[in-house]
Amino acid sequence: DPVSDVWGTDLLFEKGKSYLIKAVSGRGKSSLCSYIYGLRNDYDGVLSFDGRSLEEITLAQWDTIRQNHLGVLFQDLRLFGELNAVENVMLKAGLTSYCDERRVVGMLSELGLSDRLDRPVRILSFGQQQRVAFVRLLCQKADFLMLDEPVSHLDIGNATVMAQMLEQEAGRTGAGVIVTTIGHDLPYNYDKILML
Repeated sequence: DPVSDVWGTDLLFEKGKSYLIKAVSGRGKSSLCSYIYGLRNDYDGVLSFDGRSLEEITLAQWDTIRQNHLGVLFQDLRLFGELNAVENVMLKAGLTSYCDERRVVGMLSELGLSDRLDRPVRILSFGQQQRVAFVRLLCQKADFLMLDEPVSHLDIGNATVMAQMLEQEAGRTGAGVIVTTIGHDLPYNYDKILML
């Protein structure tokens, strides 16, 4: 088994820094994201957020953390198929009051979706859906933005635009960035590259 920079180690993710976590399929990239986001607790060891063990955090506190501190783009995207791109993003923007509809439409258009805004996302390609989920990620205040294989179905042009938008948002807010990849990397200037 290859040595991991993550499993079985003391690892600190710092706000304002960017991390790329690389692994072959099946090594636990999505599991790691689920652990950090508080969706799973079937791990050994201790995970802490802001000095507090995740096991001590209540459901109500998790709601606050997810709304104000941790943003995530899941590998399976978790979009509402019957809603269009703008409606999917505005659901979150309405909860966070972080983006207005004009900004949402602007970001979706920047990612080449201006002619797809009113279509149900279930009929969009997976790569188009990834871009919708990415814009949704940016519509919240966060100390960390976590992206699980965000460009697996994107061409280099769209991946580059996405990276620029992410860098701009992280630079503006001081958020940390955690990206997982199987090898199709988001072209970003990472502070640290870790093997899972």
